[in-house]
Amino acid sequence: MKRSFVLATALAALFAIAPAARAHDAYDDSEANPLRIIAYAVNPVGFTLEWLVTRPIHFLVSQPQLERVFGHVPHEDPYGNYTPYGRGDLWYPGGDTMTD
Repeated sequence: MKRSFVLATALAALFAIAPAARAHDAYDDSEANPLRIIAYAVNPVGFTLEWLVTRPIHFLVSQPQLERVFGHVPHEDPYGNYTPYGRGDLWYPGGDTMTD
């Protein structure tokens, strides 16, 4: 009897202090779309392939000694001094550049 009382008290205390179950964001009907449900299953496959296949390939071809062999051109330097193309950098078939 004493053991049952202790167990019942422990369970009651556990349920009394348990946090409320809540979603971290609001649900809307777009999450019920069948394509969204399929995407939930396919996304981890794409994520895994990116990290296990494409990133190691990029690491290999982007080595300074191998860039010329594979034709890799870096998009930015390692110090973050990347300057994107501006409007004046665009070339058009007429030979003119677009200016502001």
